Amino acid sequence: MRILHVYKDYHPVLGGIENHIKWLAEAQAALGHEVTVLVTNLNRHTAEGVENGVQVIRAARLAHVASTPLSLSFPRLLRCQRADVAHLHFPYPPGELSQWLLGRAQRTVITYHSDVVRQQTILRFYGPLLQRVLRHANLIMPTSPQYMESSPYLQPWREKCRVVPLGIPLAPFLADRRQEAAELRQKYSTPLLLCVGALRYYKGLQYLIQALPQIPEARLMIVGEGPMHGEWYRLAHQASVADRVHFVGRVDEPALPVYYQACDLFVLPACLRSEAFGLAQVEAMASGRPVVGTELGTGTSYVNRHGETGLVVPPRDPAALAEAINQLLANDRRRQAMGQAARSRAQAEFSLPVMVARVLAVYEEVLQQLD
Repeated sequence: MRILHVYKDYHPVLGGIENHIKWLAEAQAALGHEVTVLVTNLNRHTAEGVENGVQVIRAARLAHVASTPLSLSFPRLLRCQRADVAHLHFPYPPGELSQWLLGRAQRTVITYHSDVVRQQTILRFYGPLLQRVLRHANLIMPTSPQYMESSPYLQPWREKCRVVPLGIPLAPFLADRRQEAAELRQKYSTPLLLCVGALRYYKGLQYLIQALPQIPEARLMIVGEGPMHGEWYRLAHQASVADRVHFVGRVDEPALPVYYQACDLFVLPACLRSEAFGLAQVEAMASGRPVVGTELGTGTSYVNRHGETGLVVPPRDPAALAEAINQLLANDRRRQAMGQAARSRAQAEFSLPVMVARVLAVYEEVLQQLD
């Protein structure tokens, strides 16, 4: 099968969608499919090459406006691609419009990662065109039932939606790193909470920092970098918990599982729909750790099942976060049982092979429509 993935960026650019495309494309190539990824380059030159069995085309980038790379050569390069299935990764308006207007693939599918949440200026112009893009797609893959039900843009197209949750390589998080984790616990002291992810506005860490005074003795490790670092660092001082909040910064992938296994609880206090799935939750669950998360009407509360793999509380509510965290920290048996359930759910639903099989089943469904 000839498969074309379309998005704005690709590895080594860091990001959840970029990682998702890399894992999926390489797994498809390993199964014998002819896989091409079309994205934009970080400079004004077009580059092509084979990376781990995947043909990667990076179109020359002209500018970058409102988180959207613009490339004059991108539509022409897309028109040259002959594929059985074009797989768009939404949102990237230039890619979606190029496929709608110029694409030559036999069938088009879209993984609907997230609504356009913050770029409202773009949405005012793109909203009407988005409905045409969704109408043109043969099938749409939201990443959770909750997102399909809560997105106003998907409501008219529910009949051609097929939920395909994201999956990741789980092996690094299933491996036993207890000795290294014990050293980390000794360094930071316990009980130990963990947050992992880019430090962006929608992660809601301000609410967790505000909750810390109500969680006696707990320490918080924050792994990641991003534009909110300075503001949240100052907030920790203002809340008089700076001695218990540790901004670890970026951690290399091989070392990341140690942090998950060192913590008592993983916390995702996300506050806006931009947190559409929460892959860090999957990493924590595969590591055998329960999760305290928030209800956003997105995949966060699909991944983490309230009362089974952790607890789910309302967003932007420090008191609710503190109560949930204190409940689990006070009950070792319940916390361990949830951690075991979390690992089982991660293996059953969010592994890379499971996701790849589900995506290929969607491809087969749309190609059968040609018969």
